Amino acid sequence: MTSSITVRDLLTAREVVLELDLLTPEVPLEGRIGTPDVSSPGLALAGYMARFPDGRALVFGETEMSFLATLDPQEAGTRLTAVFARNVPAVFVTRGLDVPRNFLSAAARASVPVFRTRLDTGDFYRVLKPFLEDSLAPTTTVHGSLADVYGIGLLFTGPSGIGKSECVLGLVARGHRLVADDVVFVSRRGNDVLMGKGHELQGFHMEIRGVGIIDVASMFGTRATRQRKRVEIIVDLQTWDDSREYDRTGLEREVTEILGVEIPRVTIPLNPGKNLAAISEVIAMNQLLAYSGVDVPTRFDDGLREALNPRDSLIEDYE
Repeated sequence: MTSSITVRDLLTAREVVLELDLLTPEVPLEGRIGTPDVSSPGLALAGYMARFPDGRALVFGETEMSFLATLDPQEAGTRLTAVFARNVPAVFVTRGLDVPRNFLSAAARASVPVFRTRLDTGDFYRVLKPFLEDSLAPTTTVHGSLADVYGIGLLFTGPSGIGKSECVLGLVARGHRLVADDVVFVSRRGNDVLMGKGHELQGFHMEIRGVGIIDVASMFGTRATRQRKRVEIIVDLQTWDDSREYDRTGLEREVTEILGVEIPRVTIPLNPGKNLAAISEVIAMNQLLAYSGVDVPTRFDDGLREALNPRDSLIEDYE
């Protein structure tokens, strides 16, 4: 789902970091910010409103404030009123600049809160944008466990009690890192990147059936944990089914779609004696090879076909 936050939420989370001072205390802070896109008013201050985006928080820097100062106060107020009428959730004035009374009056009439920050405009954008992108990213929850294995984010899924947590615990014991267990919050960044993290109240605790709740950070050290990780492969753990055919070459690629993004999926059928931690490491290393341009199953298949059909290979080379 796509979320939104109130201006009050932003103020609570980033008031100190953004060095924000509220200049319109009479204006409510319940307006909602629904997009991470923050922009300057641009040509809208000159009266051109045709392509002005509604619903964005606005940043007024030295250029915008100096331009307003060249206008007659009444004209400046009229143009600001037109801008603030476009569902603007909040306005930020950077560099600690003075904000004239007509500016604050126009904002108050439109119920738009105005904040001033001592940060430069560029620094303000660099701090605010990542926070909004993280807070407003489309998010869903997945029942599973997420681990960082050799830098590859493996999301383990499967039926309850199949052994997802035990598998990740085995990986942690081998020097890899836990990101989240049981419930993974997955958010989309941009068009094709999925980031996973755990619930902040859960910390890095795991439930191991027969043992109970364990604290991975305390037991294995903080180096055995990670706050968030990109989800790169789904490892689906399933009970072995004799009636089902399983891929034995890796040529049949499976994918799972999360938040509109297709993620490679590897199905691992479980039977006695299977070393899940070792297999998970191989999956991660195989993905590292793929990132470097090495497709092992395809390379093996091509070599086998060439060995079995040398004549066809020679003909193709000749042609």
